[in-house]
Amino acid sequence: MSTITLGVDLAKSVFSVCEVNGSGHVLRRLDFKRDAFAVWLAQVPAGTVVAMEACSGAHHWARRCQDVSLQPRLMAAQLVKPYRLSQRSKNDRNDAEAIATAARQGNMRFVPVKDVDQQARLAWHRVREGYKAESLAIGNRLRGLLAEFGIVVATSDVALRRVLGDLDQAALPGEFKELLRGLEWHWTEVRKALDACDARIDAHAREDERCVRLRAIIGIGPITADAMVASLGSAKDFRNGRQLAAWLGLVPTQHSSGGHTRLGTISCRGDAYLRTLLIQGARSSLQRAKAVSVEKSTPEQIWIRQMACRMPFGKVLVAIANKHARQLWAMLAHEQIYDADAWLKHPMVQRSAGKHAITVAAMA
Repeated sequence: MSTITLGVDLAKSVFSVCEVNGSGHVLRRLDFKRDAFAVWLAQVPAGTVVAMEACSGAHHWARRCQDVSLQPRLMAAQLVKPYRLSQRSKNDRNDAEAIATAARQGNMRFVPVKDVDQQARLAWHRVREGYKAESLAIGNRLRGLLAEFGIVVATSDVALRRVLGDLDQAALPGEFKELLRGLEWHWTEVRKALDACDARIDAHAREDERCVRLRAIIGIGPITADAMVASLGSAKDFRNGRQLAAWLGLVPTQHSSGGHTRLGTISCRGDAYLRTLLIQGARSSLQRAKAVSVEKSTPEQIWIRQMACRMPFGKVLVAIANKHARQLWAMLAHEQIYDADAWLKHPMVQRSAGKHAITVAAMA
């Protein structure tokens, strides 16, 4: 394995490269245009570590490195920043050196490289989120315009469609009606595109056996299952479910010192999209747990009901989302199906049951 580490500051057209030896000394600095950088990568000795920040296009270049037998290392930008020698002097060359230095740290956390299929599936989710925001913006724009003429519409798509369908009977200027019809057409087209994204994501979730297994958890639908599989793959890059939950920002921040543990709000780090989906799924799980009778409740639903009686609403949702993240990790990493009674097989539960049996036998 080469002792050379290459730190690359990615850009649209000009890439800055810093070459560092095994001792951490800078050997040389290079600047390449985009096409020249691709050619130069093919000439780098096999096994060389190529470090980059996990930004736009990073996974593409990581796959290019893998094609020429290099070892790509992707890191979050906030983990690289402390290694820039001068915090006030930020430029491409300083950033490249900081990336190379950060990649050589033994405790550095790296981002798994996504393959083409994963990124293609995630692209549907990104576009869907854009359509959602655009649809909401157009709906609010229509309501705002109608309010200027004294027509107040309730905050629902059904109410807005009803008002737009009765435009001919409304006492509004003809030019303004024409404007509203144009916006209505645009709004309808965006909604159709959003529905098409939902259908494609649902098809992905039905065709992937991993997604089918994940959807057995109450609160995990096709969108969450497909996003989780496309983002994590096998999930074996995480040591355990606790680490995945921390990566998703579903654990409290710590301000501990002197042996005193002080926990704050959740960290909200990592993938905000996945965290949002899990929180929304937790709402569904909480509603379902409250609706089902105690006799038909699963152990998890009983746990949710008990927790809801003694904790605030927000904390309950985060706790459920955290549990779902751990369950999803176990199912993906170990290729298992969902088992509602899996907690009974935990070593701690088995040990407690054994102690209880011994105590009962001694009393008898």
